[in-house]
Amino acid sequence: MTETRAQTKTRTPEFQAAASALGGLRQDLLQNVFAYRPLAPLDGDGPLVGLLPPNARKKLVWTPHALVLGAALICVFLGMARSGDELVLSLVPAISVALTLVRPVAAFWASVLGTLVVAGGGGVGPWAASSLWGHLVVLVVVAARTRPRTAAWTWFITVLLGVLMESAAYSDGTSTAAPMFVVSAVALLVVTVVQVRREARREVGEAEREVTVQRTVTAVERDRRTLLEERTTIARELHDVVAHHMSVVAIQAEAAPYRVQNPPPELEQAFVTIRENAVAALTELRRVLGVVRAEDQEAPDAPQPTLARLDRLLDNVREAGLETEKTVTGAVRELPQGVELSAYRIVQEALSNTLRHAPGATAVVEIAYVLGGLGVRVVNGPPTEPVKASPGAGHGITGMRERIAMLAGEMTAGATEEGGYEVAAFIPVPRAAEPAESVEGPSDEAREAAA
Repeated sequence: MTETRAQTKTRTPEFQAAASALGGLRQDLLQNVFAYRPLAPLDGDGPLVGLLPPNARKKLVWTPHALVLGAALICVFLGMARSGDELVLSLVPAISVALTLVRPVAAFWASVLGTLVVAGGGGVGPWAASSLWGHLVVLVVVAARTRPRTAAWTWFITVLLGVLMESAAYSDGTSTAAPMFVVSAVALLVVTVVQVRREARREVGEAEREVTVQRTVTAVERDRRTLLEERTTIARELHDVVAHHMSVVAIQAEAAPYRVQNPPPELEQAFVTIRENAVAALTELRRVLGVVRAEDQEAPDAPQPTLARLDRLLDNVREAGLETEKTVTGAVRELPQGVELSAYRIVQEALSNTLRHAPGATAVVEIAYVLGGLGVRVVNGPPTEPVKASPGAGHGITGMRERIAMLAGEMTAGATEEGGYEVAAFIPVPRAAEPAESVEGPSDEAREAAA
């Protein structure tokens, strides 16, 4: 075992190259010689075939088969140009040519054998006209249906066959071996180049399809991740809103028994239960928030913003260089905190997009208090300065849509005719959902539970 390994390691590169070449010969031309490999028809969806009518297209896909059979018929005609019983010999190369349609490797060896048979029947040089044409067609068809290495081996065997036949029986200078070698070499070279280019295009096409599929999968995953990130952000922001209302419930339940003289014990116990459930809900809410909050993200120190802080936001963007106007229509009233928070974030994101994508433009913010809801519209003009590459991740519009979908509202976003951009949203607010004024704020205990 050790000696065998040592011999393998000491083999020269020349020996290894020769062994690899002989292995290729055995694999290409000596294994599965009679394997059934029918010639496939042309692709009916090709660029040229697709231009023809359907009836003609069905017939044109069999063009390669017709060409091969036509070449076999030419072998017969070339043999018929000769006289006597040699006419029968013209069928030998024709059979080899027709055999390439189903068994290409067997057709090559049949052509080699047929060349010997035709040459034994007499003629000029190793190849008569019919056998020369038939063997050349066989070489071309076999090369087109196999790999380039097989084409090299068939040409080498053809050269070897011609040299042996010429040296054995044709030493009078009437040999046709040289023309056969040159013509077959040129034909095989052309077929090999076409085949290599076709294989390269196929590999490039497969690579492009794989890249396209990968880009599609990546885009889908990115969109899904964007939605999850935006929903997580919305959940974190709404935590303070929900916590505030739960704190009010807890405080009202705690203070309610003291507003009535001599309340019955059942009523006091009911308010105690309400307060305990509210505090327990705040605790569970804080735990849920810990799951969706990133490890490096801290809880906000200030309450979530509402439309009351919109003027401060507009002052900040004006300082950043964006000229902004605000218009409020309708009777201003207090809305649910979730609605006001979403409206504030939509205006904030729309103005941020204007700063990034339309430098030098002006923006108009419109807030409309209408029956049944709140309308928000942010419009900016075209940029007047060169637009730089945006460092953002492109999640702004997705986040706006998620907020509006959460509140069962409607939103549109798109370019304007003037070259700017418009974001318009409507958030429905049932009248029963509008908050009433609280008698008193939450106590320190409830605030601690909501923190």
